[in-house]
Amino acid sequence: MCWVKSENKRPCLEFSHLSIKDSFRDLFIPRIEIILMMYTRNNLNCAEPLFEHNNSLNVNFNTQKKTVWLVHGYRPMGSIPSWLQNFVSILLNEEDMNVIVVDWNRGATTFIYDRAVKNTRKVAVSLSGHIKNLLKHGASLDNFHFIGMSLGAHISGFVGKIFHGQLGRITGLDPAGPKFSRKPPHKRLDYTDAKFVDVIHSNSNGIKFIKCNHERAVHLFMASLETNCNFISFPCHSYKDYKTSLCVDCDSFKEKSCPWLGYQAKLLKDVLKERMKGGPVRTTVFLDTSGIYPFCTYYFVLSIIVPDKTMMDGSFSLKLLNQLGMMEESRFYKKNKPLCKLQEVKILAQFYNDFANISSIGLTYFQSSNLQCSTCTYKIQSLVLKSLTYPERPPLCKYNIVLKEREEVFLNPNACTPKKT
Repeated sequence: MCWVKSENKRPCLEFSHLSIKDSFRDLFIPRIEIILMMYTRNNLNCAEPLFEHNNSLNVNFNTQKKTVWLVHGYRPMGSIPSWLQNFVSILLNEEDMNVIVVDWNRGATTFIYDRAVKNTRKVAVSLSGHIKNLLKHGASLDNFHFIGMSLGAHISGFVGKIFHGQLGRITGLDPAGPKFSRKPPHKRLDYTDAKFVDVIHSNSNGIKFIKCNHERAVHLFMASLETNCNFISFPCHSYKDYKTSLCVDCDSFKEKSCPWLGYQAKLLKDVLKERMKGGPVRTTVFLDTSGIYPFCTYYFVLSIIVPDKTMMDGSFSLKLLNQLGMMEESRFYKKNKPLCKLQEVKILAQFYNDFANISSIGLTYFQSSNLQCSTCTYKIQSLVLKSLTYPERPPLCKYNIVLKEREEVFLNPNACTPKKT
């Protein structure tokens, strides 16, 4: 434990400064130490102990406010998590809350991964003692939100089990796979460990409540707080179904918009409560991100109805042009079913830029290779473009469109006219 003098002359707690030498020492003299570093808006830049030396509660801790517990993971090199201080600042900027950093670096800094895994149970038991103390001071389990990274995700789950799933929320960010994947629920983070459990997993192993395309779950969660991005995701049985535009209706979440990834996932608790009337429900959702910060992408669904069978199994490309002259071609997913007469076909489209004021839609049709016809025309009875990222924006419509193969046509859509009831 390190102390640094603050402006108010009270020493500040600092995260344990360890190094690779400590991992070597752990080979012969294993140690575990847990330090609770508390931050509030009253001590944003100066961590204080949650409990004083006489075991009284820190005066800055407000038992009536939300408490976020940040729990790091395996640290074989002993370094301080690079994201830690920024994460604390972002949380306190978002909401007036208590933030507790769980520093178990001396216990996570080891070359023996199995030892760190065993230590997760010890950390959870220690945290449960502190939580029971907080409850005596009037705190509520429902106000506790654990955010755990790697092994920290499973620590959060073990804490949740000790309190029989009554924690308000657990967020797992890339939960550790080795020694946990395919284990029974009582040996890992499980969706029954809190009233609301959301997991962002950036690869195809281990727990799969939410999957992303890049190993950056911590930074994605932070971006969901720090930016205006709506990281929407799609409830789906499989990634294959998601990529085939089979899940664009967002299941029973549709009325509230598609589920949001990150901190704002809490907005879906009401929808989940409705679905949980028969017991706990696990929902798997999918999304793709961009490759650079803030990782935003913007989703649309293109709905097409054709009047005849001439289009068969062709494909489309889609471009959007806004009133400022910005143009982008979408990443087009596969259509959800073949083009059939008078049947609506939906195609998921993804853009890297936000097109708020669309002036023109560029559409190109490609017939399947064995049926090419340069002189043929192809008709679309109706086209509807709807933003899924911002469902409050009115959909755009265009009717009676005639296309030629591989010839791009720019359409000037209008706001759709509401259907008469």
